[in-house]
Amino acid sequence: MSETATLLPGLSAIAERYRGILCDVWGVIHNGVTAFSPACDALARFRAAGGSVVLLTNAPRPSGPIYEQLDSLGVSRDAYDSIVTSGDATRAMLIEKGITRVYHIGPERDLTLYEDSAMTLTDPEAAEVVVCTGLFDDDTETPEDYHPRLRALIERGLPFICANPDIVVERGHTLIWCAGALARDYAAFGGEVVILGKPHAPIYGTALGRLGEAVGGDLATSDVLAIGDGLKTDVTGAVNQGLDTLFITAGIHAADFGPSDSPDAEKVAARLAEEGLAVVGAMPRLSW
Repeated sequence: MSETATLLPGLSAIAERYRGILCDVWGVIHNGVTAFSPACDALARFRAAGGSVVLLTNAPRPSGPIYEQLDSLGVSRDAYDSIVTSGDATRAMLIEKGITRVYHIGPERDLTLYEDSAMTLTDPEAAEVVVCTGLFDDDTETPEDYHPRLRALIERGLPFICANPDIVVERGHTLIWCAGALARDYAAFGGEVVILGKPHAPIYGTALGRLGEAVGGDLATSDVLAIGDGLKTDVTGAVNQGLDTLFITAGIHAADFGPSDSPDAEKVAARLAEEGLAVVGAMPRLSW
């Protein structure tokens, strides 16, 4: 990846090298509104040829509800074997540390994070930690709206647990703010931040274990392809784990590379070099 990026015609160009895939969800197989049929078909074809697929997402909820969400968006269950979420990693960490009193920042749909546990939601005065899954209303609010609240929480000395490292995601054709943006600002204001999910190592350990179960045996890192559109999360995380990575350019970084359906290979390569990332290939959208 020096002068140009290798733009692949489809997953089929490299699929036979791998036994398993760790695939990002939002931005790769759906946009928050509808499934990307060619991407789902590509993963289903990989599985039909004997491979296994684990979806790896920074969704801040446990994986159970994500299956239903993907069903509603039109993502076929033929496209994947299992799902691992940032919410799974967050919940496991909170339970392991014995946290019982949580001040929650995020929409009501994410409260499944605490179901069937000893954790209760409380106000900041009684909380042990802040757990952030997103903005309360990501349609209308911005991170700046939270700055007074964040500074007040820092004054109370509360650690900030971020259940979704993404700064933004694409919903339809609109970028919306995620929990990672509030975690960024909390840290900038001097607060203590713990971030779960991609690009951090623990979620990859869980996902690779799940992928090994799906294939019915141990997997070498060379047997696994990671696919994602987020440079700071998907690509960085996978590269740091020594995984071959396929970069999807028409996701959250689409505006950086020219026309979304025909990205400029030199621009893609330059951005990857700037980020210090090497990938096995790139393509605008996942397809077979």
